[in-house]
Amino acid sequence: MESTNVKVSYENEIAILELDDGKANALGHDVIGSLVEKLEEVEDAGAVVISGRPGKFSAGFDLAVMKSGEDAAREMLRNGVELFLKCYSFPRPIVAACTGHALAAGAILLMSCDLRVGAKGEFKIGLPELAIGMSLPLFATELAKDRISKRHFTKATALGQTYDPQGACDAGFLDEIVETDEVLSTSIMRAESLKSIGKTQLALTRSTTRGETIKKINDSLEADLSRFVVSQ
Repeated sequence: MESTNVKVSYENEIAILELDDGKANALGHDVIGSLVEKLEEVEDAGAVVISGRPGKFSAGFDLAVMKSGEDAAREMLRNGVELFLKCYSFPRPIVAACTGHALAAGAILLMSCDLRVGAKGEFKIGLPELAIGMSLPLFATELAKDRISKRHFTKATALGQTYDPQGACDAGFLDEIVETDEVLSTSIMRAESLKSIGKTQLALTRSTTRGETIKKINDSLEADLSRFVVSQ
């Protein structure tokens, strides 16, 4: 799948997937499919960096698709889960270069990556679904159980709180924050420090540490999606 929204480059054995649609970096069918395909292409890299555009990591799922009907929205969510689990179970370390806002599915993508480097600034990060009239699906809450601090779990999920970058570090959406112009270079540096991790060893460790979460999300996915209702 050729996509002008997802570009791949390499630096010192690090594969860099840059997401830039010139707007909010919404995760629609084309972008999700392209990210999944590009991840499959770079499985032999030392490590991977997923980067957003200046000021926007991702504003979440494509609202145009979300509003086009429940069947279309559910199919997009199903494809989104494929992307999230692709990252979560990926055989190479993945670092997210969170270049700005990361909301809803954008925040879920952060939770699916191993390390998350965020930009300082007036950015919002979190899962605001309840605040905009939507429930939070099980696949999101299961990832949150693994990645979000217990101190913040209820606020971040049931209360739909969004965070500034510093708060996102405390909550568990990010691991560190740096100046805006240092996000990508720092992410590449963190990825380089991880490229010596063995592929087989990491894959086995993914299974032991994340296998139960992955199985629960997959086993419950159709029931999870059947409960999804588009807010009118």
